[in-house]
Amino acid sequence: MRLRFALPLLLLAGLAACTEMPTPERPGSALDTAKPASQAVISATSQSAAIRFVEVARTVEPVAERECRARTSLTNCDFKIVIDDRPNQPANAFQTVDRRGRPLLVFNLAMINTVRSADELAFVMGHEAAHHMLGHLDQKQDQAIAGAVIFSGITALRGGTPEEVEKAQQLGAELGARTYSKDFELQADKLGTIITARAGYDPLKGAQFFHRIRDPGDRFLGTHPPNAARIAIVRKTVAEISG
Repeated sequence: MRLRFALPLLLLAGLAACTEMPTPERPGSALDTAKPASQAVISATSQSAAIRFVEVARTVEPVAERECRARTSLTNCDFKIVIDDRPNQPANAFQTVDRRGRPLLVFNLAMINTVRSADELAFVMGHEAAHHMLGHLDQKQDQAIAGAVIFSGITALRGGTPEEVEKAQQLGAELGARTYSKDFELQADKLGTIITARAGYDPLKGAQFFHRIRDPGDRFLGTHPPNAARIAIVRKTVAEISG
């Protein structure tokens, strides 16, 4: 499938610190402002980062689509890669779907400049594609709904006010969405490692990305596992597919 890149009209931004690989999100208005490649204006200092992004995306996208079709019964494995060109945003990449259900892999300017190699970029791209293949977006939404229903129901039975019920609903949705977040990230790291390798990149070099982002530690109800656990799953997966 031919890739449709949305490169920014704005100059690629400077480096920004990436704290965590984000969890899957639903599409927002920022995606509606993505610009076609023909309109892109890229500064000379950032041109290499932009060229690397396009080359890696063109390589990883068909591999991700093949893996998606081979591993899942999903009706839509037609990945589209776009860029969120809002300035001054922290480094971010996430998987979502458009209004027609087409899977989107979204990278912002800071993320494109934060990764230091094609291997790192390919790994992040494979990780986000894996979230779609594994159905994490819908699973997190289902968990959020279940949490909202349970918490609001308990509060209502206890005679809570409408305001208290609404707050309980919001809290339940947040906690529900976090229930298996760490597991989801490790699952996406494992499948992302396979996608990265099959696209011809080195997942071990790609996982060097974790050495530079903030380590979330092993927090209760945290959204991401410790960086050491993520590096370990990459190494284990590489050993499995190499052996």
